[in-house]
Amino acid sequence: MLRGTKRFIFQQQVKTIHQQKLSNTTEAKQHQVSVPMGEHSGIEYVEFGEGASPTLDKFRKVSIIPLVFLIFYEVSGGPFGVEDCVNAAGPLLALLGFLVFPFIWSVPEALITAELGTMFPENGGYVVWVSAALGPFWGFQQGWMKWLSGVIDNALYPVLFLDYIKSAIPILAGGFPRVIAVLVLTVILTYLNYRGLTIVGWVAVLLGVFSILPFVVMGLISIPKLEPSRWLVVNLHNVDWGLYLNTLFWNLNYWDSVSTLAGEVENPGKTLPKALFYALIFVILGYFFPLLIGTGAIPLDRELWTDGYFSDIAKTIGGVWLRGWVQGASAVSNMGMFVAEMSSDSFQLLGMAERGMLPAFFSKRSRHGTPLVGILFSASGVVLLSWLSFQEIVAAENFLYCFGMILEFIAFVRLRMKYPAVSRPYKIPLGTIGSIIMCIPPTVLICVVLALSTLKIFVISLVALLVGFGLQPCLRYSEKKQWLRFSVNSDLRDIHACD
Repeated sequence: MLRGTKRFIFQQQVKTIHQQKLSNTTEAKQHQVSVPMGEHSGIEYVEFGEGASPTLDKFRKVSIIPLVFLIFYEVSGGPFGVEDCVNAAGPLLALLGFLVFPFIWSVPEALITAELGTMFPENGGYVVWVSAALGPFWGFQQGWMKWLSGVIDNALYPVLFLDYIKSAIPILAGGFPRVIAVLVLTVILTYLNYRGLTIVGWVAVLLGVFSILPFVVMGLISIPKLEPSRWLVVNLHNVDWGLYLNTLFWNLNYWDSVSTLAGEVENPGKTLPKALFYALIFVILGYFFPLLIGTGAIPLDRELWTDGYFSDIAKTIGGVWLRGWVQGASAVSNMGMFVAEMSSDSFQLLGMAERGMLPAFFSKRSRHGTPLVGILFSASGVVLLSWLSFQEIVAAENFLYCFGMILEFIAFVRLRMKYPAVSRPYKIPLGTIGSIIMCIPPTVLICVVLALSTLKIFVISLVALLVGFGLQPCLRYSEKKQWLRFSVNSDLRDIHACD
C-alpha cells in the first residue's frame, strides 16, 4: 500500500481571502498562510509538511537504508521469540498468523505513521499528532505513556542478552556479576546512542545482516528435508488463544516509534513512507521464512517450541556451528533493539521539549546532535526497571502501549476531520469513513489484549497513567512560577494555526 505514495498539494483558488499579515517578505515566503476552518468558499491549503522540522545542517541526516533497519529493530529484530506461536496453535495457524495479522495491525499502524509522520516531520512524532488533534494535555499523556512503555520495553534487552550468553559464561547467570554486566552493557549501548543517530543506524544495518544471514543459510541447507504436509497441521481444539494473540501482538507492534526520529530523517516526506514499506516486507519475511523452515524440516513436537528453539533446529539442520551462529544472532539482536528503542525514546523527549511540553534542558543536544538529557533519562529508566521479570515487563509495556495507540487512532481520524485539506506528503487513499473502518480491527484487538491483562498489571498501569495526569499540571505550574524554563523551537510550525 505504501508503494502508492501520492502528494496531495492543493492550490488555493478562492475569490476573497483575508490573509494574515506577516512582518516581512522573507517570512511570507517561508510560511504558508492558513484560512480559519469554516470561513471559506473553497479549499484551504495549510502546510504542516516538509520543512517543518528544525534545521540542523551540521549534523548528518539518516538515509533510507539505516532507517529501514532502525524500524526493523524497533518492531522485530528477527524471529527470536515467535516460537510460542507454534507452541500455542501449531504450524498452520502460526504461519497464517504472520501473514494475516500484519494486515489487521501492522499495515494500519504503518500507514498512519507514514501519513502523520510526513504531515508533522519532527521529533515529537505521535506526541505532536495527538496534541494537534486533542490538545496539549492529551499530547503530554501520549508522550508519557509511550516513553514509559518504550523504557519498560528496553529494560528487557540487556537481561535477554545475558540470558543468551550465560551458558558460555555461567558467572553471569545471577548475583552481583550479573548486575554489573547489566550496567556495563547499558553504558556501552547508551554511548553508541550518544555518538549519533547515523552511527546507530549503520550499527543496526550490520547487526541486522548478521541476525538474518543464519536463517538464509539454514533455509538453503533444509531444502531437501522440507515436507510441506507439516505446514498444514492444525488442531483447533488445542489452541492457547491468549498466548497466540499476545505473541503475534508482541512481535508486530511499535511501527509508530520511528515517527519520533522524523526530524532527523533526510527528506522525510519521501524517505519515511518508503522505509516503512520496505521494513514491513522485511519484518514479515523475517518471521515467516524461519517459521517455514522450522516447521517444514523438523518433525513437529509443539512442547519443544519455546524461546530459543530455533537454535536447536539450527543444530539439527546444520550442526553445532549453525546453532552457535543462531545463538550469537539472538544475542546481538537484543543489542540492535536496545539502541533503536533508546534512539526513539530519547528523541521523543527532545521533541516534546522543543514543543514546550518538557523543560528546555531536555532539548539540549550533544556535539554529535543527539539528545543528551533524553539519553541519560532513558538509560536511567532502563537500569531502574531491569529488576522486573520478563512477564511483568511485557504485560505492563503492552498495557501502556495499547492506551497510547487508542489515542493515536483517535488523533488520526480527528485530524482527517479537522484539517481535511492540509498538505500531506503521503496520504492514505481513504476518506473519513474509510479511515474509521481501517481503525476498527486494530482497536478491537487492543480491547482483547487489555482484557487479557491481570489485575496486578492493570493496577500498576493505572497508577502510571495517574502519574501522567498529575505530572502535566505540575509542569505547567512550575512554568508559571518560573521554577523551570520552557521554550518552543522557533523553527517549528504552529500546529494549532487553523483553530
